[in-house]
Order: sequence, then structure tokens, then C-alpha cells
Amino acid sequence: MHSEVVASRSAEHRDSRESRNGTPHPDAVSLAIIEQLQEDGRRPYAAIGKAVGLSEAAVRQRVQKLLDQGVMQIVAVTDPLTVGFRRQAMVGINVEGDVESIADALTDMSEVEYVVMTAGSFDILAEIVCEDDDHLLDVINKRIRSLPGVRSTESFVYLKLKKQTYMWGTR
Repeated sequence: MHSEVVASRSAEHRDSRESRNGTPHPDAVSLAIIEQLQEDGRRPYAAIGKAVGLSEAAVRQRVQKLLDQGVMQIVAVTDPLTVGFRRQAMVGINVEGDVESIADALTDMSEVEYVVMTAGSFDILAEIVCEDDDHLLDVINKRIRSLPGVRSTESFVYLKLKKQTYMWGTR
């Protein structure tokens, strides 16, 4: 009887599993919570609980765990051009040597909003948000190009943001 209770409790509290490399894999209920928050990041926990079949407290705990694990973030997403940042660009970067060390250095720059290591024409793509063209030039020329191992950069300046969503759901 004791082992059945322990097994039952552990199944109830298993809201995510980790893969072999330590990456969390949320269960179906946690994925449903994420989808609810993707639709409306301000949706009340009680409403989410009703939709996914949990109590408000259980949803609150799961959301906190998802945040702590880095599975998701809850943020206000803006169009940078409408809130005082006049220049946004994607920068393709080619690297000699260790790509991860360059990616780590980029993540430490406050102007860099997005860093992804890629296969193809560039080793890294970095999205940069700046106050103006002079600021963008300073970031690219003096900070990114001066990183040891950066071989070349190519900038793609944004003229207008047409679509930016985070509604891809979960699998």
C-alpha cells in the first residue's frame, strides 16, 4: 500500500522530466499551461486552472517551476521602434575557433536581444536593438568585431517590423 501511495504522489507531482542532457521536458498539463499563457500572458491562474484541470495553487507552482527551469519567460513584448529604439538589426557573424565563446560574449551585451548558433552562411545570428545608427555602428564595429575570433559580420537593418508573435504552441 505504501509503495502505491508513493508512486501515485510522484506521478501527480511529475510535471516535467529531464532528458539525458538535462533539458526539462514538461508534461502535457504543463504544456497546456504554456499554451494558455502564450494566448494571454496575463491570464489569471484560476482561469488557467479551470482550462487545464488544476487548482489555482497548482498552476501557480507549475508556472514558477517552468520559469525557474528556464522553459519559459513571461514578458511584455514591444515593437522596439515604437518605444524609443530607432534601429534594429540582425547581424550574421562568422567565427574562427570556438563559436560558443563568441555566443556567450554576445549574450552579455545589453543591446543583443537574440543569439542563435547556426549552420549555413553564418555561425551566429544576433538581433540587436539600438537607439540610433551611431549606437548600432558602435555595437557592431567596436564591440562585436573586436571580439577575438570574430572573422566577419553582415548586418541586416530592419526597416519595419511586420510580424512578431510567440504563438507557435507546444508539441
